Amino acid sequence: MKMLAATGVLLFASASAHAQAPAQTQTQAPAQAAKPCEELKDEISKKLDAKGVKGYTLEIVAKDKDAEGKTVGTCDGGTKKILYNRPSAPAETPAKEPPKL
Repeated sequence: MKMLAATGVLLFASASAHAQAPAQTQTQAPAQAAKPCEELKDEISKKLDAKGVKGYTLEIVAKDKDAEGKTVGTCDGGTKKILYNRPSAPAETPAKEPPKL
């Protein structure tokens, strides 16, 4: 019985070690690829257009520049960022009530 238990433990330990081996030997891509800014801007624009978003602007600025907008991507190896801006909608005028007779 002890021999059977020992064999089971050894098989389990070697199977789990084997399952982890490929993950450790694979090379991982850099966390931040050096994608050109214009290419990334075009990709983001296509996604927004496909969702039906209208009236927005995408602006490429230096990473450390303090500018208004939501950062939607980084490019050129993390040296620049793409900002999304959407002008606020004009205030709607309240509908006039019909005159009471």
